[in-house]
Amino acid sequence: MGRFESKHYWIGRLLASDPGRTRFRKAGKATISLMSSVFTTLLVLYLLGINLLTPAIVAAMTGMMGIMLVNDDTNEEKKVTTGLLAVAAACGITSGSLLSSNPYFIDILMILIIVSAFYFSRYRTGYFSIFNIGFITVYISSVLQIPVGQLPLFYMGIFIGVSYAFLYNFIIFKDTPQTLKRSMRSFHIQCNLTLEILVEVIQDPEISQKRINHLNNNVRKIRDYGRTVSVDLNAEDIRAIWPGLKVSQLRLYVFDTGMLIETLTESINSLKKADALEVEELRRLLVWVIKSIREARMLVPSYDWRNLEEAEIAVQGLRLAIKDLLNGEEKPKGWVFLIRRIESIANHVIESGFSMQQALHKGAASLVAHEEADINDDDDNDNEDKFNQSTKKSVQALVAGIISIIVGGFISPNRPYWVILTAFVVLLGTQSVGRTYKKGFERSLGSIIGAVLGFGLAKLISGHSAIELTLLFIVVFLAFYMVTVSYTIMSMFITMLLAFMYDLLLGGITIQLIGARVMDTIAGALIALLVSSVIFPKKTTDKVADTFGEFLEELEPYVMDYLRSFREEVSVKGLAHNAFLMDEKLQVIEDEAKPILNRHETIVRANISRRITILTAINYYAKHLVASSYRGNFELSAEIKETFIEIEKKTEHNIITLRKLIKGTERTGIIYNLKEEREQIERLAPSRIKSHRDLIHHLYYVWRINQSILTLGKELGAVEK
Repeated sequence: MGRFESKHYWIGRLLASDPGRTRFRKAGKATISLMSSVFTTLLVLYLLGINLLTPAIVAAMTGMMGIMLVNDDTNEEKKVTTGLLAVAAACGITSGSLLSSNPYFIDILMILIIVSAFYFSRYRTGYFSIFNIGFITVYISSVLQIPVGQLPLFYMGIFIGVSYAFLYNFIIFKDTPQTLKRSMRSFHIQCNLTLEILVEVIQDPEISQKRINHLNNNVRKIRDYGRTVSVDLNAEDIRAIWPGLKVSQLRLYVFDTGMLIETLTESINSLKKADALEVEELRRLLVWVIKSIREARMLVPSYDWRNLEEAEIAVQGLRLAIKDLLNGEEKPKGWVFLIRRIESIANHVIESGFSMQQALHKGAASLVAHEEADINDDDDNDNEDKFNQSTKKSVQALVAGIISIIVGGFISPNRPYWVILTAFVVLLGTQSVGRTYKKGFERSLGSIIGAVLGFGLAKLISGHSAIELTLLFIVVFLAFYMVTVSYTIMSMFITMLLAFMYDLLLGGITIQLIGARVMDTIAGALIALLVSSVIFPKKTTDKVADTFGEFLEELEPYVMDYLRSFREEVSVKGLAHNAFLMDEKLQVIEDEAKPILNRHETIVRANISRRITILTAINYYAKHLVASSYRGNFELSAEIKETFIEIEKKTEHNIITLRKLIKGTERTGIIYNLKEEREQIERLAPSRIKSHRDLIHHLYYVWRINQSILTLGKELGAVEK
């Protein structure tokens, strides 16, 4: 990290806030595509001597949605979907125009499109995008009542919009390896900013709760950035930027670095509370280690052992201090194990750095090897769940569509379709009643705020088309930039966009008009909530239980592979990928549980909160299995190997039992406490000095994981054995 970024914290935070500039790029592409489509279509219409604005609006919408809606898995699929968007938009415009005289046909068509969007998404993600743009164009065409004679002009606008979307998405602003490089830079900036705060915490004789909270927030951001980088990692981009590196090497480095900072944060907080940092030498060594790792150049293209020399010497100094504490005449302090954890993980980061430097030095020619196959999470059960979910959603959409058409006719007889659009959007991506309520509330709140701001601004600048058009483009960019940050803020900007568009298209905006759109939004959200509560309802507690089970399904092979690595040839390094997957599952649990956790004190809230706390602890311990492990095989006696086999069997049984208890398929069961196996290991394991490999230390987090499983299992009705 540069000195300027280090000295100016908020500038560094700003530079790191959008890993890979993904949100900026997508919002920017959508806005530029919209602007290009509008101005090109207006230019063509002007040259043709046609004074008509609506084809340009359709072109803008198509160009924008051609960027935002295309989310297929591969680049080739995205290109196909982009092309099909033009076909779907043209069909929508034509259908809306031909059927606009008969509102009942429009109602039926819109409901069929919405149901099809949910149903056919079971086969391919692109189908949802295709039907989505079809719905929007039918809506626009029916509201504007486009004459059949003007359809060629709208076809032209659609073609222009899709062409610009294709141009910006796949030619001019196509994804490049630089996206990964920028993601890594954001990750490094965030890590270095957090390390700077850690140094301040160590050097400050007082414990500042404000600084501790600030530190914990930064650690959470590092966890999020690490997941983002892990998703961006692919062999092709890595070869283009860092020839010679493999995906597994870079993923392990990201994992180790994140775990080092997480461990430093927790350990230093504990050391301060234990007054251990009053020892000046210990403070000096910890600051030395942190600063040397912060300044180390891990991914420079040219190999130079001096890039990591200072960090390696600092870690060696900490290791010698630990040895003195363990071998001294006095009994080692209880906090010594915290220093050992820091030394162990810091050493792994240095090892990862040396490994990457050597790989970069040797180059792609000698080190490009077969990458580990990515774990395929899509099994038959996942596909079956996806099919069932899409079918249920399509039925919900059918019922919600019918109700929305009826309600919309009462609220806005002239424009009854905004209600169905809102219900459609709120149902999208929500699999529980609680999430539907949360999304509906956020959209309604954002719409109310956006209506007030949009109406006020539109009235203030009404008649100044250039200013209004400029603000419209800015609002579009901000809406898409904030879509993954805050759904409320995104909804606010979307409503402001509507206010500007109404003012431009209708020559003025009234409080009744913008108020009607807010009422439509609230009605659509309520209908979506009602339908999700009655038709195939999925209680929030049931959904949370499902996500708990998914986390444990990821945990089981992770822990079992780690245990087997002590007696078999199993690479622990490969588990870093699984650790990121478990992080993602834990984030899903927290997201699904938010509607419950936001309630006032209830028994259900307290139970869910405690379970999440225990799973968070399990996730933390599980990550330490990889981060602090010895990456090599132990030489174990036959007796210890037999003990390990028992540990593996009982641990697997415990995880499976807990999963059944959480899902409710069983009401009771047996969970083993592993006390006997732990005593055997501690009795039979060779001493640390003799073996140089502390077996007891490497199993510490296995016992912690099992104890957490036992605690949660007993609360759910299991019996300890």
